[in-house]
Amino acid sequence: MIQNKNYVEILLVDDDQDDRNIFSDALSELKIETNLTMLEDGRDLVSFLENPKTKMPDILFLDLNMPYKSGVECLKDIRKIEKFRNLSIAIYSTSTSEKDMEDTFVNGANIYIKKPNDFAKLKKVLNDVVSINWQFHTSSLNKETFLLNI
Repeated sequence: MIQNKNYVEILLVDDDQDDRNIFSDALSELKIETNLTMLEDGRDLVSFLENPKTKMPDILFLDLNMPYKSGVECLKDIRKIEKFRNLSIAIYSTSTSEKDMEDTFVNGANIYIKKPNDFAKLKKVLNDVVSINWQFHTSSLNKETFLLNI
């Protein structure tokens, strides 16, 4: 958890309304204080992050398969901007494609999470990811720690 505040700032970018609702419900059941912001797609993600009124997320959950702008395109755009280089980004996708995992790893995602199809598993995954000390985790980032297995 981030120091000097008693909650974790989370941003979810996912085009599927049901997935956003389930994510929000699971997050609300955790014993961790969070503040969740949700966007429907990646079109305005960078401008949203650059807005001075936006609270910078401690972790960004990014879906891959979205209309208008894919998660990989969003990831590349974010990593091009110096002030977002240390932003923790969790890819949150239904894709199990090795190519998707490789592309997101190479382009700077911190972790890859396959969307669980079970609410209890989702709660466990969110609890694990939100509780990670990202500064420590990313210092030893490798492909073995990249894919979060449930």
